[in-house]
Amino acid sequence: MVPWGKRDDMITHTTEPYNAEPPPEALAGRTLTPVDTFFVRGHGPVPCLDPDAWRLSVGGLVEHPMTLSLDDLHTRFPRRDVVATLQCAGDRRAALLAVRPIPGETPWRSGAISTARWTGVSLADVLAHAVPRPDAVHVEFTAPDVSLEARPRQTYGGSIPLAKATAGEVLLAWTMNGRPLPPVHGGPVRVVVPGYIGARSVKWVTGVTVRDRPSDNYFQAVAYRMLPEGAPLGPVAPGSDILAPGERTVLPAGPVMVHGYAFGGGEQGVDRVEVSADGGLSWRRADLDPAYGRWAWRLWRAVLDLPAGEITIVARAWDIDGGCQPESAASVWNPGGYVNNSWPRVRVVVA
Repeated sequence: MVPWGKRDDMITHTTEPYNAEPPPEALAGRTLTPVDTFFVRGHGPVPCLDPDAWRLSVGGLVEHPMTLSLDDLHTRFPRRDVVATLQCAGDRRAALLAVRPIPGETPWRSGAISTARWTGVSLADVLAHAVPRPDAVHVEFTAPDVSLEARPRQTYGGSIPLAKATAGEVLLAWTMNGRPLPPVHGGPVRVVVPGYIGARSVKWVTGVTVRDRPSDNYFQAVAYRMLPEGAPLGPVAPGSDILAPGERTVLPAGPVMVHGYAFGGGEQGVDRVEVSADGGLSWRRADLDPAYGRWAWRLWRAVLDLPAGEITIVARAWDIDGGCQPESAASVWNPGGYVNNSWPRVRVVVA
């Protein structure tokens, strides 16, 4: 039995903490990902929180510290919706593992990315009531879930720059696709940081602390870096992926519809996507769905005329500034297996 009401074909990497992704084909053709299909990245056991007893402390470098209940969020601040794509920093790590081993990291395939309509209140509105002091630079999020991965063991946390926190799109969310936020996705309240790696969208948030420096939490100060001495990961790297057909699918010769997504992370919009049926020797332009908001992926599709044999389908996305995804996974390999935005490749067998 698949836990947490997820679909039967979820690819479960670990059960405690629960880490699972859908097969990529399940994401194809749906701008909003159903809750039972949305990937889960956990760092420890899911905490059991009573929504009526839940409280959020807002403090640190602010003039007016606050403690807020869920009812306070509902009644004291304007409600906002944001359609946002969340992407695990380890999405598509499997392609990096094919280049060189990455010990101790989850072998995410292509399903650790999903999109939902999130409802809550803008963190900017909450911080406006708290009034950050002039020396404020970062905003830290804390949660009660104890991570099994951190050294030393500690609860999960992270931070984002104050400029991002007050930009308007960052939410304290309690609804996902019109339904109460499920516990496995951070209910009763989570942070949603559009355009940033999923690790910064802290689930089960209970603390917002304004600081003069980034969080000291393990997952900000040590983990989620391309290199041990590198800067913490923040904005999502622009890229694309092929969602269908799946790897090693057997297809009839002739026209085949290929589905995928492109995601620019919000700061760099997607200009076009190109698809190749000969491993990248020649390309044709894919049809892009209309933009569904600044912070959501754009789905694409293309019809390829496939000859018999083993075919490698390749895709690449271009942003509005003319930048293109890097060609090879080897060129973006790193010890953490993060941010693989190289050209996606899917091998199919055409009979």
